[in-house]
Amino acid sequence: MGISRLKLAAVALGAMAGLGAVQAQAQADPAVRGKLLFLQCAACHAVTANGGAKVGPHLAGIVGRKSASVASYKYSPAMTKAGITWTEASLDQWLTGPAKLVPGTTMLFPGLPKAEDRKAVIAYLKTVKP
Repeated sequence: MGISRLKLAAVALGAMAGLGAVQAQAQADPAVRGKLLFLQCAACHAVTANGGAKVGPHLAGIVGRKSASVASYKYSPAMTKAGITWTEASLDQWLTGPAKLVPGTTMLFPGLPKAEDRKAVIAYLKTVKP
């Protein structure tokens, strides 16, 4: 016996309402939107210090941290020499175009062109504690 069209429509409407609630919350809180945008970063970066080995270093506690400071990660020579402290401003520059801020970096991410997307990701990263 299959699902009736009425039940299927009710499930679809419920899912759409849930998505609408998430979208509304994301608009109200940049960190929520940033968490959604961060999904593209999560393939390479964990947000916990014990998040396991990934292509890039973990980002737990990134705001206020010195660049190339995760002891368990092998950084490129360019990043090792960069001497950046990750502030909102430096993270914005990095997220605009990593290779522009640190020529020679091995990070292949092209950047986020929209300022509001970078701001949202940074708002999320500020919530990620070590």
